[in-house]
Order: sequence, then structure tokens, then C-alpha cells
Amino acid sequence: MIKQNMRHPSHLSQSSQKSRFRLLFLILLLPLLSPAQDTTKKSFLVRTTGQLPFLEYGPGDDRLGGAKMGYLDTNIVLKVVDSLGTDYIVQLSRQHTAFISKSSVVADSSLHSKRYYLTGSWNVSGNDRNDVVAVSLEERLPYRSIQQIDPSRIVVDIFGATSNSNWITQKTTAKEIKNAWYEQVEDDVMRIYIDLKHPQHWGHLISYDSAGKRLMVRVKRQPTSLRYRNLVIAIDAGHGGANTGASGKTSKALEKEYTLKFAHALKKTLERKKVRVVMTRTDDTDISMVDRTLLLRQQNPDLLISLHLNSAGNPAVKGTSTYYRYIGFRPLTQAILKRMLQLGLSDYGNIGNFNFALSGPTEYPNCLVEIAFLSNEEDEKRILDPRFHADVAKKICKGINDWLRQVR
Repeated sequence: MIKQNMRHPSHLSQSSQKSRFRLLFLILLLPLLSPAQDTTKKSFLVRTTGQLPFLEYGPGDDRLGGAKMGYLDTNIVLKVVDSLGTDYIVQLSRQHTAFISKSSVVADSSLHSKRYYLTGSWNVSGNDRNDVVAVSLEERLPYRSIQQIDPSRIVVDIFGATSNSNWITQKTTAKEIKNAWYEQVEDDVMRIYIDLKHPQHWGHLISYDSAGKRLMVRVKRQPTSLRYRNLVIAIDAGHGGANTGASGKTSKALEKEYTLKFAHALKKTLERKKVRVVMTRTDDTDISMVDRTLLLRQQNPDLLISLHLNSAGNPAVKGTSTYYRYIGFRPLTQAILKRMLQLGLSDYGNIGNFNFALSGPTEYPNCLVEIAFLSNEEDEKRILDPRFHADVAKKICKGINDWLRQVR
């Protein structure tokens, strides 16, 4: 038996008793010293509204906005659990939250939250241009999509969904989708996998059908002919109107004026190759990013080239660069940068996960080209030269052609 040295509290010294009293006092006082918690907050349900509502991962912000999770369809049901400035914090699933602008949602008192939103059967089929994965749901739930490469694949997370999908009907009319299946990765997150037959991602669009609550993943097929004359190429001249963009170091030339000059030069070069060209603007017009995106969605191009001119606080910084948001669209941006560097411009880089609005759509491969720096005297001289406009147009065309050869 181990003998323990036990002492009765009455035998404690006076200083020990005082120490114990202080500790007890602090324990009782601690809740009063802690920041007050608002226990009156109640969650409520909203629906997305307006044009191109989108989710953000967090509250971070810079000139390009917070990091975007992706666009949503309208009438998506979201559970608001908190507020931060102009955003609501929404609970996508038990383990996932996101941020959305308050202007992008409306409260709907007719909605009632359910513990489980069950999925139904699937259908995988094709039409004239697209393959479609259709998933039946009990409600219009939020989602996000991710492109993967090697192998080429689209991954879609449906937040709040619990599987009751007992079969997936796959029809021979689907030409681009190799396989479609799912995993219940969390109790309330269903993950859809869509394997593609071609390595190159040509785009996809997620929305709900107009008649009900079926989630539709429309997968664009690779064009049957990859010749220039069979493609529709969109050109975006950055800025315009009151949105002047950067200005020249010595000339004070405005970015909006010269992106339009480069866009017209590129249009002329492409049309010589019998390409059908779509322009987001043809004159000095102030067109919002939302309107440009909706115009492009309507025109449904095979790819987009967005033209900009760069600027930096350090006048020594110079060079050309290309940008992409999604990894499946990177090959186009790499091919164009490689050709642009043949003009003798410095290599400013190939930049991914770019949070620019026109890099956000998933419907078509897109490449943003920062042609050169208006803030650098050497680059600025080249930008002002009409011969350089024609040279840039030729190099972008060759870059697109190089990419098409890789795709073939």
C-alpha cells in the first residue's frame, strides 16, 4: 500500500487558502470578462437572384474581389448563418461555409429546411453539340465544379445532397462523356465524377432545368473539325468607356484605347483565316463584366481571348504574360505565351487561378493576354506602334494554331 500524505484543508496555510480563493474568484469572473456572444442569431433561408450570382471562399478582398468558388444558377436555396459587411455567410453543408453578396439573394419565408435532401436517378445523354448529365434533386442545392487533368475530368460537388440515386442511365447519344459516377464524400455532400474522352477541356455549364429541380451538367464536345474556319473565337478588348484602365508612362495613352486597337488587329487576322469572330465591344463603350459574360454565354464561342495592357509601380517591370483560372484551360495560355515571347518581350509568366471576372466562366477555354507594360518606357514604345499591333495579332493566331495541333 502506498501511503499518501493527505492533509485536511484546515491544516493549509493562510497564504494557500488565499490563493485558492483568488483562483475560484477568477473562474467565476471569467465568463463576465469574455466577449459577449450573440445567442439571438437565427439562421434563415434565401434564394439566389439576379444575373450570375457567385459564391466566395472567404472574406478576403483585393482589386479582383474575393476568391470565387464559382457562379450559381438563380433560385438556389442557401442557409444564411451570419453576416459580414455586404456579404452573408451561408452554410453549404455541415463542414462547408461560403460567402455571397447580400444583393445576390432574397429571403423566402415559404422555404423550410430539411435534414436530408435526397438525390434521385440520373440520366447521361447527348444532343447536337453537348453531352448532358441530369441528376434529380428534391431542391435547388448549391454546387461547385473543378476541372482535373491526367485524366481529364469534371468534378461537381452538390452541397446538402444525400444519395438516393439507385441507377444511372447512360445513353449512346453521349459522345464526350466516357464515364459518370458519384461518391457520397460526406453525409451531406455528393460528388459527381465525369470522365472525358479527350484530354482537352472544351467547357461545361451547370444549371437547373427550367421545369423543375434537375441539376444539368452540360459538357461541351470537342469540335469535329479543329480547323480555324470551323471555330467561333471571341475577342474581348479590356476596359472601355469610363473604365479607362492603365495609362502610359510618357504618352499617357489609355489602356482602353489600345486594347481596342489590338482587338481589331486580331479580328482582321483571324477573319483572313475564315474564322467567325465575336467581339465584346467594337468601340469605346463601358460594358460591365456581367454583360460581357452574358453576351459570351449567348454567343457560345469555342474560345475567348481577352486583351489587356499591364502596369506596375516599378517602371523597370516589363514583359508579356498570359492568365487562366481553370487548369483544363491552361494549355491554350501556354501556347500563346510561347509565341508572344518570340516578339522579344520579357517573360512575365503564365499565371493560373486568376480571379478575373472573364476568366471565371467554365463554358469555353479562355486566355487573358497582358500584352506588355504601359508603365515601362520600352514596352510603351512598342504598344504605340501599329506594326506591333499586327505582330501581336499574328503571334496570338499562331499560338491558337499550335494549341489546336496539340489537341488533335
